Amino acid sequence: MSLATVYSRAQTGMEAPLVTVEVDLSNGLPGLSIVGLPEAAVKESKDRVRAALLNSGFDFPTRRITVNLAPADLPKEGGRFDLPIALGILAASKQLPQDSLKHYEFIGELSLSGELRAIHGVLPAAVASGKQQRATVVPIENGSEALLAKQTTIFASNSLLELCAHLSGQEILTAYENHITSTRSIEILDIHDVRGQHRARRALEVAAAGSHNMLMVGSPGSGKTMLASRLPSILPPLSETEAIESATIYSISHGGFTHEQWGIRPFRAPHHTASGVALVGGGSHPMPGEISLAHYGVLFLDELTEFDRHVLEVLREPLETGNIAISRAARQVQFPARFQLVAAMNPCPQGCDIDVNGNCACTPEQIRRYRGRISAPLLDRIDIHIDVPRVPKDQLIQKTPNNSETSHDVQTRVCASRDLQINRQQKPNAYMSNKEIEKFCPLNDDCDKLMDKAFEQLGLYARGYHQTLKLARTIADLDTSDTIKTNHLSEAISYRQYDRLLNK
Repeated sequence: MSLATVYSRAQTGMEAPLVTVEVDLSNGLPGLSIVGLPEAAVKESKDRVRAALLNSGFDFPTRRITVNLAPADLPKEGGRFDLPIALGILAASKQLPQDSLKHYEFIGELSLSGELRAIHGVLPAAVASGKQQRATVVPIENGSEALLAKQTTIFASNSLLELCAHLSGQEILTAYENHITSTRSIEILDIHDVRGQHRARRALEVAAAGSHNMLMVGSPGSGKTMLASRLPSILPPLSETEAIESATIYSISHGGFTHEQWGIRPFRAPHHTASGVALVGGGSHPMPGEISLAHYGVLFLDELTEFDRHVLEVLREPLETGNIAISRAARQVQFPARFQLVAAMNPCPQGCDIDVNGNCACTPEQIRRYRGRISAPLLDRIDIHIDVPRVPKDQLIQKTPNNSETSHDVQTRVCASRDLQINRQQKPNAYMSNKEIEKFCPLNDDCDKLMDKAFEQLGLYARGYHQTLKLARTIADLDTSDTIKTNHLSEAISYRQYDRLLNK
């Protein structure tokens, strides 16, 4: 029987569904047809496969070849099916033993010479292959990425000929090991470099401890971008599961995954001209956007008021749910988007400092329209609002900063606070539900009176009220306090000054 079966993987969002490549040789006019909902790149693989087989010294069968990519209703795209199609033809024409294919899953694009070329989306395919207890065969350039899926054995090959020698038992390939001895040095941005801004540094620590979103308001050059870029350095290290999920998103993105990104919290800072699709993802074949690339990391939006209002509104749902669903006529894809939002803006169109009086030529109406570019529902989803004043000259010219704390020092406190939260409710404080807030954020009589005054004076909505309690809980955790005290609540309220920063 001239029929062979080869296993491979497609890509649908974060998933890598199994694709069974069936190759049948039959009598009739010579030709090769591919069925099973192939896209243009998959249809073109017949020419790449034919040239690769002939240039590798194999015979291309002069028979009618039918390639079925099952399941038939799953769209197939890209050059990842070149290798399994070629191996299926060789097995069906008895040039390769069929039994040697059943314990592997194959992914890779072929050049006309028979060399294997790297593809995107190898990591989720390798993870899925490991769950089926099959080894994964990938191009050599994808070996390091595939090796992150520790549940499967990885074989990396340079060419079709080398792989066939392994499958036929002539020259056995050894399981791939990471041969990278050195990685590109990554610049470490330390919070020790920040001069002054003690209140902003404290707010950054609170945001890191409880995974709270943050908005900084200040004039140009006051250090907002510098502060935001230091946030990843004080966040807790990624767990193995989080690192795999973050790497998977980059693996399926246009930019791809690089080994230097492993275990590092993402920091994404899109320009204010970015579109809504660039932020949330999309396209005819949905790809992750900036909010998904910032998963388990930081999304920094500088010049927040310069973003199109409709672009900012698309952030409201993922800020609440932690994922984004992209719907198209033929499919729906979900990407995770559990990011920490840090935004920065000027206090007025001219960017005058908020602590300098008399230097702003903007009229109250101009300031109102400027700040009105950001909707109240979006602002209400940002937990911390702080002002970032100018740094005094004497602090700027100091050779050694007054505060000698490094990112490691702050990260130690943040990790201890985060451990308390995980042990208590299995999640950071920012993600607590209303029932969990009632259970873990009780207030004594003095705190109740203080909260009543804040509720009236700040005009808090229900979401703002609950976010203030979450902030107070985080501050208490940093203080290793079992209960929320008046000083904890007072500090939390000071981070919710809508009237002073945004609505005046």
